[in-house]
Amino acid sequence: MPDTAELSSRQLYLRLLTHVRPYWRQFALCVLAMIVMALSEPAIPALLKPLLDGTFVTKDPETMKWTPILLVGLFFVRGFANFVADVGFEWVSSKVVYNLRRELFVNILRLPTRYFDENSTGNIISKVTYNSSQVAAAATRVLTVLIKDSLTVVGLIAYMLWLDWRLTLAVFLLLPLVAWVVRVAAVRMRRLNRQLQGMMGDMTHCLEEAVRGHRVIKVFGGQPASAQRFDHQSNWVRRFQVKLKVADAAAGPLVEIIGALMLALLIYVGTRQVGDGEALTVGGFVAFLTALGLLFPPIKRLTGINQPLQRGLAAAESVFALIDHPPEPDSGGRVIGRAEGRLEFRDVCFRYRDGGDEVLSGINFVAEPGKTVALVGPSGGGKSTIASLIPRFYLPSAGTILLDGIDIRELSLEGLRNNLSMVGQDPMLFNDTVAANIAFGRPGAPKPQELERIAEAAHALEFIRKLPEGFDALIGEDGVRLSGGQRQRLAIARALYKDAPVLILDEATSALDSESERQVQAALQRLTEHRTTIVIAHRLSTIEHADLILVVKDGRIVERGAHAELLAAGGEYTTLYNTQFRRDQAGAFQ
Repeated sequence: MPDTAELSSRQLYLRLLTHVRPYWRQFALCVLAMIVMALSEPAIPALLKPLLDGTFVTKDPETMKWTPILLVGLFFVRGFANFVADVGFEWVSSKVVYNLRRELFVNILRLPTRYFDENSTGNIISKVTYNSSQVAAAATRVLTVLIKDSLTVVGLIAYMLWLDWRLTLAVFLLLPLVAWVVRVAAVRMRRLNRQLQGMMGDMTHCLEEAVRGHRVIKVFGGQPASAQRFDHQSNWVRRFQVKLKVADAAAGPLVEIIGALMLALLIYVGTRQVGDGEALTVGGFVAFLTALGLLFPPIKRLTGINQPLQRGLAAAESVFALIDHPPEPDSGGRVIGRAEGRLEFRDVCFRYRDGGDEVLSGINFVAEPGKTVALVGPSGGGKSTIASLIPRFYLPSAGTILLDGIDIRELSLEGLRNNLSMVGQDPMLFNDTVAANIAFGRPGAPKPQELERIAEAAHALEFIRKLPEGFDALIGEDGVRLSGGQRQRLAIARALYKDAPVLILDEATSALDSESERQVQAALQRLTEHRTTIVIAHRLSTIEHADLILVVKDGRIVERGAHAELLAAGGEYTTLYNTQFRRDQAGAFQ
């Protein structure tokens, strides 16, 4: 039975080649050019034999005339075939890598939220950038060498056997030793490449954190610690690269030494045959020696493909694992139009992992259409988790969440999320224009009049008009060219543009100054009109007019009611409110 690792490698490579299938015509042309190249290789020593015997020995004028012309023609054909093969294989492989990256990206967009919780951003990015480029080497250089040089070796050996099969067999007694060297190197390089790709992902993650968190690093003096962490990760990458080079570089000289032994054996046996007047002529011996010399480079290249092959196969494992990862469950087949917006939690419990501690327990409440429900309580109590269950970022461990009386698990993800909008504390904005961020996710080009109406409703039109390009202005990564209040109002404009009946506000004003908060609150008041709104509140003063306030602590709803009712009850809400009021008063006098 075949070795498990070999079977796995074969399956990986065959799967990689299935991505070549759409381009089989171009691939077939490349293979044809490779065959021409392979056939032309033994033709070189085959022409040398009559050239030497006919020119220097018998002085045949016809041979002296036509053999040089044939050699020039042969090399012209070889050059053209080599050009077609190299360019063709590069084109096919670039298409394969392009398709793999597109498939990876599309699948990343469909992955469940748990996957992003359990895998660093750097590792995910590394799969799309670094790992897929390593797959390119397996789909280009490896395939080119494998086809061209394998056929070349077969052709040259066939010619050598035709010249003198006894001498050929004597020379190739050392071939099993070459195969053993190649196999040992392959096993080690495959293992090292797996480790290298893991370390490359860790290094990418470290770099990504440094770029995104550069302000925190500067303020807290974290440059030395960040530099030390990156140095540690990049040094491990360097060490694995050196180990790979050692394994790769050791194989080449060993093959060359074995080749030198073959050559020495050939010279010893061949010169004795020629000297004894046996069948092998001077031209035949030189042709045999030339064929053997031409045999070494393709054999060396074939042994040299181990590193890119094993690196490509290790990368293919990682790439296909991401492609094969199941997307977030979307078993619901029920499709609804615009919902009325009645949202209900019935005995909802949740834990992040099977067997883990319950994060939520026995959550029950109803948000009537057009009403506002506020979630308040200490940090870590479960407020954001409740909000994350509504768009089905996670599924409840027990209980049911209903939209208009329908279990949200029965709804398609698209149908459910078409009825939801979200504005967070730190809104995600894209490195695009103001208009593109407002109309994000909506089909068709936005109409200028509609954009202005939405921006005015979000109290964003004033600052947008002050931008040099207005709605066409680029806002930078995460809206870095805008202030915090401007970013928040742009996120509100995006939610207004979507016009969904259910709205989730996750501490949308907690990080703003008083003036920005006033403007954002005015925009939020417009946004929440006639919408079912779930508000996660940090500042209790912002939710005094909520229809229902839920106090969430340790994963449970410990109090519920309107603002005045809860204050009169003198319970957990009163404590939170008084503590925050005293803090705000102390801040006002400082």
